[in-house]
Amino acid sequence: MNSQKTTGFVLLIATYAILSIVTLAGIFSIVEIPVAVIMLCIVVMFALTVIVLHTAGETDRSKANQANRTLSLASRTITFMRQGLNQESAQAVCELLLPSVGSLAVAITDREKVLGFAGADYDLHLPGKPIQSETIKQTIEDGRTRIDDTVMPGSRKGPRRLAAGIVAPFVVNKEIVGTLKFYYGSAHNIDEMQRAMVDGLAELLSTQLSLAALEQQTELATSMELKMLQTQINPHFLFNTINTIASFTRTDPAKARVMLREFALYYRRLLENSEDLIPLSSEIDQTSRYLMFQRARFGEDAIVMDMDIAPGLEELHVPAFIVQPIVENSVGHGRREEGALHILVSAYRQGDDVIIRVDDDGVGIPADKLPHVLDGEVSTGLGIALQNVNARLVGYFGEGSGLSIESEYGTGTTVYLTLAGASAGLEDSLENDLI
Repeated sequence: MNSQKTTGFVLLIATYAILSIVTLAGIFSIVEIPVAVIMLCIVVMFALTVIVLHTAGETDRSKANQANRTLSLASRTITFMRQGLNQESAQAVCELLLPSVGSLAVAITDREKVLGFAGADYDLHLPGKPIQSETIKQTIEDGRTRIDDTVMPGSRKGPRRLAAGIVAPFVVNKEIVGTLKFYYGSAHNIDEMQRAMVDGLAELLSTQLSLAALEQQTELATSMELKMLQTQINPHFLFNTINTIASFTRTDPAKARVMLREFALYYRRLLENSEDLIPLSSEIDQTSRYLMFQRARFGEDAIVMDMDIAPGLEELHVPAFIVQPIVENSVGHGRREEGALHILVSAYRQGDDVIIRVDDDGVGIPADKLPHVLDGEVSTGLGIALQNVNARLVGYFGEGSGLSIESEYGTGTTVYLTLAGASAGLEDSLENDLI
């Protein structure tokens, strides 16, 4: 309720109280008051009671109407907010809100700059400009809705000067990502209903932004899964292997039959196990099949792989397709033009953890690229597959798990796959099997 409505309501109650005193004084003969005056006071009091009840009812109806208006406005912003918080979506929302909210201007910011602005003094609040308002900066810091009654630096003087406003935060996943601000000509133009509307709109827009972020994460996850499958079923590897088998059908038909059988088994296992935990021995077998095709293509002596798996770890269940991408990376990026590439795959216990280690004596990774192999900046080759291996290790085995890489350019590369707590889990599993 604004100050004028509040003053009127107080006067109404005061008049009612005075009439009540006069009426009671006349009824109990405290003072001599004509009966007609007493009756008039009672009639006026009755009328005032009706007015008070009507005013209260109007307030409730006004609140209900305000809530409906806020929801209606928010529903019209969904299309834009699904794009996320950017200049295009923010500007569209500001222009949509301005005609319906009774303010002189509407602004949306992120944490650093104005993203959208509609209304008076537009040229002083251009999208892309850094935030100048201290009130907005404070709201970004603590997430509290504020009334801003300070004149913005550079605001024009005149009847449409933006001298006050309401600032409310956008909160996405418990983080303040921006603000919504309504501007007014004076703080006297701001009442609780308007503050409630800004609060409600900011909360509803925050919900829409949260849903947009969730959709983006889902799309990203789907994209990563698709890229993982595309990496698994590499068309170049497919065509090269088929051509290699075709060439052996002329020179060594028996070997061609073995390769064709193993090739079919390789892809069947690849598709069957893409989401399952499998014994480490099965993952090693699948990696060996992959190398069989590569040796057939480049020469039997071109790639040499040795194994050193600690006793008992063969049955450790691991996510499928975690060793082969590492070996594939060694072959695809580490193999020299001359000489054999040596790869050693080892697995051993380290306390409660299990470490799977892949060493090669290939060309190594340049020092400037090494820090970025797992952060998405290396998108060529098997960068995405290595990211995927790292993410799945963390997902299955938890904190402390993951993939790390050491490499010296010109000498070789070592990749460590840490499976946190896997050794303890394996011992528990073996004990249960014995029981």
